[in-house]
Amino acid sequence: MAEEKFFLGRQPILDREQRLYGFELLFRSADSLHANVTDYLQASASVIFDALSSFGFREILGKHKGFINVNADVLMSEALELLPPEKVVIELLEHVPITETVISRCHELREKGFSLALDDHIYEPVYEPLYHLVDVIKVDLFRTGMENLASEVETLRKWNTKLLAEKVETVEQYERCADLGFTYFQGYYFARPVVLTRTRVDVGRLAIVKLFNQLVAEVELGELEETFKQNPNLVLNLLRLVNSVAVGLKDRITSLRHAIMVLGYHQLRRWAMMALFANNAQGGGDNPLLVMAATRARLMELIISEQPAARLDRDYPDRAFMTGILSLADALLKVSMDEILAPLNLDNDVREALLSRTGELGELLTLVEKIEKDDFENIASSFEQFQLSMERLAPVQMDACNWATQLGEVA
Repeated sequence: MAEEKFFLGRQPILDREQRLYGFELLFRSADSLHANVTDYLQASASVIFDALSSFGFREILGKHKGFINVNADVLMSEALELLPPEKVVIELLEHVPITETVISRCHELREKGFSLALDDHIYEPVYEPLYHLVDVIKVDLFRTGMENLASEVETLRKWNTKLLAEKVETVEQYERCADLGFTYFQGYYFARPVVLTRTRVDVGRLAIVKLFNQLVAEVELGELEETFKQNPNLVLNLLRLVNSVAVGLKDRITSLRHAIMVLGYHQLRRWAMMALFANNAQGGGDNPLLVMAATRARLMELIISEQPAARLDRDYPDRAFMTGILSLADALLKVSMDEILAPLNLDNDVREALLSRTGELGELLTLVEKIEKDDFENIASSFEQFQLSMERLAPVQMDACNWATQLGEVA
């Protein structure tokens, strides 16, 4: 079992301000596209800790919390105490039997500094001894039913514990849960576009669009510098980003010209697009859309780099990266994808991928979206198309997560 390889999934958890609070960490055996997390935990619990050690908590989580599902066997295992208590929230799966031994173990873990949560929970009297011990109760909206949610919350409110709403898929569900007093939210409602009518021209957005197009056209350095100088906030943000990746330089980057020369137009174009997101994202690096876009873009770039087409077209991985970055721009900037793409000088394959999920980049974008949601139904053909395996997916995901974490620390 020690030689098993694993794929790591991350599902964002948000706070009431819709800032990123943590991730639920999901593990899947690399030899299967079919999810059976419960069996996996029961059969090879110790491998979870090996996998976490291999991935590294800082690379996976940054400054955020990691929620980890455990069954009874894992809960009672001494190996659980190898996890850093300040970084993890231990989730008791719903089928964990509530015995005196389990209650005692939860007391012990609390004394050691661990936070506890109940997963997919519906109130039952047998859980009352645990309600005083857990920090978070996760309520699955589909399992509970929206019609029963208010009464469930009223019952659980008797104990001093925070509530987390799971499977929040619409803004209306989020607002209902927020009104009922939920503290945390898990689901992809935040990634669904909410298109608003624009009543004014966003000067910052126009500036970054101009900058992006100049970088695509590879205008003269002086012309590029002038655009930066007209937007001091953009200069500051980009210099911070450039300094964060200028590993190996003897001197810190202190001028715009130096930054451009170090990165080059190709790489700077990426950072410019991310600067747009960081400038517009409420919460900066804690914005889940920013984290998701960065992770998605890097993952698409790494996957496409292994394809035959990338050997014939050196710009192909860059177009995959741009597709990932822009795929959440409508939700982040609250404008239609058509409006976002109109002023950008993008290749047709990127446009088609973003507007209709067609072409190879569109198919890859669809695949990555399914991976994010841990939706592995009917994707075997996509894995074959991109010469991808679960074993190969793990290291490229690690790279993508690490890249997004570094971005969040400076955004």
